[in-house]
Amino acid sequence: KRRLRTVNSRMKRLRVEMKEITAEQREIKEGQRQVREKFEAIELQCEELRKETMLMTQQSAKTQIRLALMFQILKARQNQELDKAAILTHALREVVAREEQELDASKK
Repeated sequence: KRRLRTVNSRMKRLRVEMKEITAEQREIKEGQRQVREKFEAIELQCEELRKETMLMTQQSAKTQIRLALMFQILKARQNQELDKAAILTHALREVVAREEQELDASKK
């Protein structure tokens, strides 16, 4: 009888431990799921930031080109190089028109 009680007692303890282990495993799985979701959200944010950074870099480069052309136009006018100023002005208009076309195309 005593042996039977000891075995039953151990079985009860084992069942309790098994339930605890099962609960812990569920908690671990839930924690892993939450970490995975957070990681995916962070990856999405990183990708958005990369795209925004690239767009800002492109816009900055385009602005630098326009400013350089404007500066050259002013310099040509100062030096009375009106033909050169006209060519540069035409180039600036083409750059601006191309940028507007790109902007319109990206909106569609």
